[in-house]
Amino acid sequence: MSSATAQAQAGSSSWTAFLKSIASFNGDLSSLTAPPFILSSQSLTEFSSYWSTHPNLLVAAASEADPAKRSMLVLKWFLSTLKHQYASRSEQFGNEKKPLNPFLGELFLGSWNDAAGKTTLVSEQVSHHPPATAYCIRNDKTGIKLEGYNAQKATFHSTIIVKQIGHAVLTIPIGDKKEPEHYLITLPSLHIEGLIFGAPFVELDGTSYITSSSGFSSKVDYSGKGWLSGKKNTVIGTITPTGKEKDVLYNVTGQWNEKLEFYSGAAKKNSKSTFVDEYDAANVAQTELQIAPVEKQHPLESRRAWAKVAAGIQSGDMDAVSAEKGKIENAQRALRHKETAQETAWKRRYFTAVAVGTTDPILEKLGAVGGVALDGERDKTGGLWRFDAKKAEAADAETLTEEQTTSLQKEVLGQSLS
Repeated sequence: MSSATAQAQAGSSSWTAFLKSIASFNGDLSSLTAPPFILSSQSLTEFSSYWSTHPNLLVAAASEADPAKRSMLVLKWFLSTLKHQYASRSEQFGNEKKPLNPFLGELFLGSWNDAAGKTTLVSEQVSHHPPATAYCIRNDKTGIKLEGYNAQKATFHSTIIVKQIGHAVLTIPIGDKKEPEHYLITLPSLHIEGLIFGAPFVELDGTSYITSSSGFSSKVDYSGKGWLSGKKNTVIGTITPTGKEKDVLYNVTGQWNEKLEFYSGAAKKNSKSTFVDEYDAANVAQTELQIAPVEKQHPLESRRAWAKVAAGIQSGDMDAVSAEKGKIENAQRALRHKETAQETAWKRRYFTAVAVGTTDPILEKLGAVGGVALDGERDKTGGLWRFDAKKAEAADAETLTEEQTTSLQKEVLGQSLS
């Protein structure tokens, strides 16, 4: 038997064993340690960057005077993020792999620089149990800001079903108005197809909402290819005055990883005369995210912290993956035990949880429409997380000594100075 044949058989056997393990597992699959061979070299903290692969679309609404058209532009931007968030990996590698579970305090920082100006990203793992990632994206030219947080609860019912918990808030300064416009964005659910064939990919399902403080709401319905009909990654969306779903101002239809078309009015009247806009997800180039070289990153930044694990995954050295991943996981367990014993808590660098009993004005106004329950989310994501400008200023001004770097790598990551 050739070496290649032996490896293929071993991989098939391992995949079958993995499917059996998740099929018999009760509870949230995120708590199940994944075998190294199905791991991605990318951590979930990096997924926050998918919100701004097209900064020009993110900022487009800032220059539109009409609030209904702004809602359409926000919807267009949101739909443009879906391919990169949910299909880019399977298209690039042939199948979806499980991202690395971030450790508490993990960071991912970067920026996009193009005609839209400089757009910066801060992503931080803010909760361990339950695991949650918070992010903030800011554009210096328009003042637009996107902040949010998310967690996932995964279960197995003939396939892997993932419920996304959390929300995003897009803030758009409007001309000389004192109050900016806010958009509350909820997240779609998803499930993993192709498990039996060993080539998993993401399919979105259910409904998500975008609700604006100016009185307009977008509703997005997701569906996939059925046994007899339908296309993969199908989306149907409408924009209406909030609370008046029958009064459709705009609608969108198509596939979120291919081509989307926008029309004025209800879908039954779609024609050349009602056509407004389109977006071709398959052929629009994205702006490249710029990050610091690994050796210049903060020791808790994702690509520096997971560098040896990622190298093992990419080279196929699963023993190295298990060993290096184990160092981080063991250090994290020890740190949590220490914090419990000393009655201390990990200090978040960029985000602060809104105190229990405190209301959030945006959720108070828009949450009921978007189906976001303040206390329910707080319980499932470890807090109601908001970007803290004062913390960010202090964090960005901090310079670590070699001794501090060594201490962080040892205590937080179980690693020696590299």
